[in-house]
Amino acid sequence: MMKEISVFLENEKSTSELGLKLSKNLSAGLLLFLKGDLGAGKTCLVRSILINLGYQGKVKSPSYSLFEQYSIDGKTINHFDLYRFKSAEEWLSAGFNDYINVHDITIIEWPEKAKNVLCDSDIEIEIVYDKEISRRALIRAKSKKGEAVCKDLV
Repeated sequence: MMKEISVFLENEKSTSELGLKLSKNLSAGLLLFLKGDLGAGKTCLVRSILINLGYQGKVKSPSYSLFEQYSIDGKTINHFDLYRFKSAEEWLSAGFNDYINVHDITIIEWPEKAKNVLCDSDIEIEIVYDKEISRRALIRAKSKKGEAVCKDLV
């Protein structure tokens, strides 16, 4: 698999630009994990991906609802935020595994909260603080499908 790609995110605009680049190569069945501290920019990245795919409405964090689904030009994008999970079994009992399929693009924030019950991702992005206000996205393609999405990021 591809080595880790490190992208410097100076500000919110940089995060939005990364979302634009990612959105260009997303394909059906893709599973994307987003990791990082609270406020690191995970939802900002998802918002940029959705807007660049053509979504016109408001993109909100699914921190309380756990799940938001978007239909854009025949594509279904599932956005999960597992921050409030107390155990991985919550993923299974909610029936969320059904949303990971060969048709939908699924993005999961805080995937570590469902460790050992989630299947392997195609891409893992960890957003970490770099200096006081900037961040760095550490991007790892974990499958051939993930490599296809990440090939134009550098």
